[in-house]
Amino acid sequence: MARARPIAFQNARLVDPESRYDGPGALVVKDGAIADVSKGKDFSALSGDVQVIDCGGGLLAPGLIDLRVKTGEPGSETKETLRSAALAAAAGGVTSFVVQPDTDPAVDDPSVVDFILRRARDIEAANILCAGAATKGLKGGEIAEIGLMREAGCVYVTDVDHAVVDSRVLRRVMAYARTFDMAVAHRPSDPWLTKGAAATEGEFAGRLGLPTGPVMAERIGLERDLALAELTGARLLVDQITSAGALEALARAKARGVKVMATASINHLSFNELDIGDYRTFARLDPPLRSEDDRQALIEALASGLVDIVVSAHAPAPAEDKRLPYDEAAPGGVGLETLLPALLAFHHDERVPLIDLIRAVTLAPARFLGINSGRLAPGAPADLVLCDLGAPVIIDADRLVSKSKNSPFDGRRLQGQVLRTMVAGKVVFRAAE
Repeated sequence: MARARPIAFQNARLVDPESRYDGPGALVVKDGAIADVSKGKDFSALSGDVQVIDCGGGLLAPGLIDLRVKTGEPGSETKETLRSAALAAAAGGVTSFVVQPDTDPAVDDPSVVDFILRRARDIEAANILCAGAATKGLKGGEIAEIGLMREAGCVYVTDVDHAVVDSRVLRRVMAYARTFDMAVAHRPSDPWLTKGAAATEGEFAGRLGLPTGPVMAERIGLERDLALAELTGARLLVDQITSAGALEALARAKARGVKVMATASINHLSFNELDIGDYRTFARLDPPLRSEDDRQALIEALASGLVDIVVSAHAPAPAEDKRLPYDEAAPGGVGLETLLPALLAFHHDERVPLIDLIRAVTLAPARFLGINSGRLAPGAPADLVLCDLGAPVIIDADRLVSKSKNSPFDGRRLQGQVLRTMVAGKVVFRAAE
């Protein structure tokens, strides 16, 4: 079989979070990897077999890496399959993502990890990785087969939206995971305070008559999680931090040297509790949306580096699960296709430097996972996204690639159109001209 022609991207705005270079540049892709990088608009000499792509000054960056993506496969393929999620990822410039273990059956056994990764090998649109359950059935009781799942290819363990209530169990999970250098992702929450809650406690939710939980529940849960991480020496990933009080606890823990990183979802960076509006179920999320003060604190934490990683928190739900009374609707929203343009809003508003925004969805998650991605350097995988930074985008949920259309960004005006997505040197998405 003939080899694919090398490709040269020229006249680009290169953004490389590893070298912290943000400026004019060009890049050559050959045999699925980056072969050469130039900090000039183009290469002075190229061989005749090279395909040249003029980027027109567009952003050329490492492909995005999303640490938190739910699919319905196995068990609920009507929500999302691995393939449909990969196609949605490609359309959004996401070249790698980690599927969550809350499937049916749950990913709490090496055989299920193997099933998902075998299915993923046949899908070229994205690199698909797998997280495993921390406890069997995500029930917070018996510890899952963490060591065997690690051998099967699991990248971290989590019980996703289910907080491990028993501190002794969570301590054992962390201690066991530490022996395999396996990170534990955990949602910080006191489930007794938030049981049945559909919104954050406050005047607005009270006026709507919604069942609520106090934002303090997140800080209470995080203080415990951080203490257990300090006790065991485990690597902790704080799963979707959302509140100013929890951010203060995170800062203190990092200052003490606790091995902790934190994610924030693009939803909580972009919306506040008022976006619930008139019982808008697309804004029914878990954790629920917080106050504007909390949102602003979250943006500042991203700018300062206190929040390490941004995730889409992609959680597909079919229409019949969303067209219900607000507190009965399934929580979550799809986000693979809106992650990049929504993130770029903070660049356009001059809230966070572009290099730091790109780092939070490329190099930072790559280093957390221990993979050789998220950078523009010779030898790195040619997982790339080309984006027109200034192109206007109006999000139309009905036109999303994802099988489910439950986007909280539906109708929002953003800037940043993905033009091409490349995985291992192969173009997997190209915008219609």
